[in-house]
Amino acid sequence: MKGKEKVEINILGQVCPACLLVALKEINNQRKKLKKGEVEVVVRTDHRDATRTIPQSAEAMGYRVVVEKVKTYYEIRIS
Repeated sequence: MKGKEKVEINILGQVCPACLLVALKEINNQRKKLKKGEVEVVVRTDHRDATRTIPQSAEAMGYRVVVEKVKTYYEIRIS
């Protein structure tokens, strides 16, 4: 079986609402592949508020979200 495609978004240094808007734009761009389970969107951010706003929005859209602290930033995985 072929592995999932990974779309990575690096928004280190950006603050909300820009973080949320960038993430939502990419989620919408990938929505067909996300619904089929073909892609995972990975957001890298160092803005703590984004670890709340992005997951809340993605979950409200029906996606699975995992937030993980990695060294000096956070990874938000949306699938």
